[in-house]
Amino acid sequence: MRNLDLTTLRSFVAVADTGGVTRAAGYLNLTQSAVSMQLKRLEELLGVDLLDRTGRQIQLTSAGDQLLGYARRMVALNDEAVGRLTDEIYEGEIVIGVPHDIFYPAIPRVLQQFNAAYPRMRVQLLSSYSAGLKQAFQRGECKIILTTEMDAPPEAETLARRPLCWMVAHDGQAARQRPLRMAFSRHCAFRPQAIAALEQADIPWQMAVDTEFDRAVEATVSADLAVTAMIAGTQPPHLTQLEGTALPDLPVQMINMYGGETVRTRPETDMAEMLRQNFGHFSQVSSLKAVG
Repeated sequence: MRNLDLTTLRSFVAVADTGGVTRAAGYLNLTQSAVSMQLKRLEELLGVDLLDRTGRQIQLTSAGDQLLGYARRMVALNDEAVGRLTDEIYEGEIVIGVPHDIFYPAIPRVLQQFNAAYPRMRVQLLSSYSAGLKQAFQRGECKIILTTEMDAPPEAETLARRPLCWMVAHDGQAARQRPLRMAFSRHCAFRPQAIAALEQADIPWQMAVDTEFDRAVEATVSADLAVTAMIAGTQPPHLTQLEGTALPDLPVQMINMYGGETVRTRPETDMAEMLRQNFGHFSQVSSLKAVG
C-alpha cells in the first residue's frame, strides 16, 4: 500500500498555485531544494511525471492535472480537521473590506485558509470602493481593509505593486476605434487615471456606459463595445490584457492594507498574515496572457 504524504501534497499544490518552485518555497517557508525534493519523492512514489520542466515555466502534466484536484481536497480536509480540534475556542466574526477589483485570485485562497484554521469564526466581506472602505475603517466597521491606491500613506502597509493595464475582449477591435470608447463604473478610481493618460496622449475618447455596477462594465467590454482598465492579473476570464503601443501606459497601483499592524487577537493577526502572503505572491506572478 502506497500512502500519499500531506507535506509533499501541500508543496505540489503550492507549486501549482504560485507557478514555480521558488515562489512555492517562499510561500511555504521552505528552501527551494526542500520543495524540489518533495516533488521528486512524490513523483517516485506514484511512478509518473507530475511537472513538465522542459519549458521556461513549470507546467503540470496530464497526471499532475489529475492529482491536483485530489491534493487540494486532501490538504483542505487535513486543515479542517486540525482546525476543528485545536481552535474551537475561537468563535465570532471578523469583518474585512476588499475592493471589487482585487478579489481574484488571492481572496478565495485567503478565505479557504482562514476557514480551515478557524472553522468556528465567520468572515464578513465588505465589498466597496477604496474610498468607501477607508471611511468604514475609520468608523470602526472593519478590522482590516485592502485598498488600491497610487501611493502608500504612512498608516498603510503595501502588500503588492501591480501595473494598471488596458483590458479588452478576446480578439476584440475596440482599442483601435477613435474616439476610444471606455467603460468604467462611476466611482472607479481607475477612471480618472485612464482619462488623464488618454488626454496626455491626445487620444479622443467617450464613455460607453454610465453605471454603478462592475458587471455592466465587464459585459460591455466583453461584447467588444469598449475598453476598460484593471490591475494586471485581476481580470475575469472573458477579458484579456491589451499589449503593445495602441494605448498609453497607465500608472502602477499599490494594494495597501490598513489595520494589519494594529489587530489584537490571534485570528485577526493570522488573517493579516494570510493577506500578506497571498498578495505578496500575487505581486510576483507575471501578468496573464495578453493580446496585441
